[in-house]
Amino acid sequence: MNYLYAKLVFHEKRILSERDIVEMKIWKIPKSKDFPDMVKYSFVFIHDKERILGYDNERGKGHHKHYKGTEIKIKFKDPELLFLQFKKEVEDLMKELYK
Repeated sequence: MNYLYAKLVFHEKRILSERDIVEMKIWKIPKSKDFPDMVKYSFVFIHDKERILGYDNERGKGHHKHYKGTEIKIKFKDPELLFLQFKKEVEDLMKELYK
């Protein structure tokens, strides 16, 4: 990503507990072959210093999800919908982790 032309439009980092961190970033970037949607994002949920869940669209990989060590291609519509999906999955994971 050419950081000179990237504009960070959203960044939030939440420390949920000693064991849990959520960080979300969205950049507006120029349209390119790697980023035809003109957006770059990174959403991550860390539990006990390990990434449990993440969404990003790294150059050359496209839109994908990281879930417990597995990388899965995803369909992307817009960052807001993905953000809501990510938040829901984090809530579900927190319930599962702290039953």
